[in-house]
Amino acid sequence: MNDTPKTPGNHGPNGSKGKLYLVPAPLDFGCDDAAPLQQVMPQGTMEVAAKLGFWVSENARSTRAYLKRVNELHPLSQPIQALQIQELPREVHKKGDHGGNFDARPLLQAALQGHDMGLVSEAGMPAIADPGSSVVRAAHDLGLQVVPLAGPMSLVMALAASGLNGQNFAFVGYLPQDAGERSQRIRELESIALKSGQTQMFIETPYRNTVLLGALLQTLNSNTRLALSCGLTLDAAWSRSAQVSVWKSKRDEKPGAPLALPTVFCIGR
Repeated sequence: MNDTPKTPGNHGPNGSKGKLYLVPAPLDFGCDDAAPLQQVMPQGTMEVAAKLGFWVSENARSTRAYLKRVNELHPLSQPIQALQIQELPREVHKKGDHGGNFDARPLLQAALQGHDMGLVSEAGMPAIADPGSSVVRAAHDLGLQVVPLAGPMSLVMALAASGLNGQNFAFVGYLPQDAGERSQRIRELESIALKSGQTQMFIETPYRNTVLLGALLQTLNSNTRLALSCGLTLDAAWSRSAQVSVWKSKRDEKPGAPLALPTVFCIGR
């Protein structure tokens, strides 16, 4: 009998199935400056990532770039070129994959053959504000063990830095781009936050952050609390939480350059 413990990346003994590891990525994707990986990623997470040869990813190119950074600290078990990386379809990125509209089971055949696999998105934890939930569902349906690894999560970090209700909160994704629809949505979210106490969290494409901040200051009530966290884990990281009236009175103290970085917006009471 082969009772040798199975380690990440190894083929399972006696035909056992592999595991699906949810591998966080640093939050600096698309930023000019990258945070030192050893400062933002747990060693154990990088060690597991270095051993995996089969991946499902949001983008193969960014995954290779991430694993090259891992390789500088923890040598990969095989060359970058030999890694098997499957991309989620573009439609999954556009429409999301949390509604059961995409069958991800074919992406997990390597795990059914006994190989451990990794799921990774371009930043943060896969399947949280990023695609990947369909892969996780498929893994459960196929009887695979799902193992989330520790790493930076911008939503949780921003919520902690906001001073808003961390016991009851909702992430609502992106707001509409149309100005009228965006203002209506802001008023809807503010109403929920003020009536229920539930913190409302959302994000925007970095180059639209300034426009969104302007819309929030124009639309929200003066006593509503607005919190921003920009460039989390980077040297330029910046967080502020204050009533809208205070934001308006300190217009010269807006984040400025940090708004060009990935930003999480929160509103509450």
